[in-house]
Amino acid sequence: MKLTKYEHACFTVEKDGQVLVVDPGGLSPDFIAPAGVVAVVYTHDHFDHFNHEILESIIDKNPEAIVVAHPSITSKIEVFSTQAVTSGETITVGPFTLAFCGDVHALTHASVPPAPNLGIMINELLYYPGDSFTLPGQPVDTLALPVDAPWMMLGEAMDFLTAVKPRLAFSTHDALLSPAGQEVVDNWLNRYAAANDIEYKRLDTPIEI
Repeated sequence: MKLTKYEHACFTVEKDGQVLVVDPGGLSPDFIAPAGVVAVVYTHDHFDHFNHEILESIIDKNPEAIVVAHPSITSKIEVFSTQAVTSGETITVGPFTLAFCGDVHALTHASVPPAPNLGIMINELLYYPGDSFTLPGQPVDTLALPVDAPWMMLGEAMDFLTAVKPRLAFSTHDALLSPAGQEVVDNWLNRYAAANDIEYKRLDTPIEI
């Protein structure tokens, strides 16, 4: 599978000429809707993960694509094809097997009720927890690791990294970091990952997994 990371929390996975788009939100201006999309998958409905205009641009180019998300999102979509999913479900879309886990967004503050949030395992290889540190409950080859947010500390990302213990981890959820902030975070995570026999990368170009 070819994995392409975009700014912040968006990435695509391509297999056999078909594409899965994950969390194309408002902080991913470098994302341009590709052809061959079979599904758009959302972890939750916050603006940096879900943007209706971007979704429209994807469906305009791929009218057969379906939107896969928690009912809190699919219930608001009236025009496009949708499939509602909840924690514990596994579905197949094109060449992609998607398993969902977790329930709610990580807590930002006691005054803010957490939104529904689903972690996604793709083809038993790639795991993305959305805005949470929900463990997948199975081995992970490649981990999309949240590295910066109002709801987290870097130490939590480090602990999550070793709890999951992937072969490879790449940074995500990082649009709020300046270039200097990215360098600081990467230095910490590179050292910690290497000490635990994990490879950590910031993805600037597509990779095969």
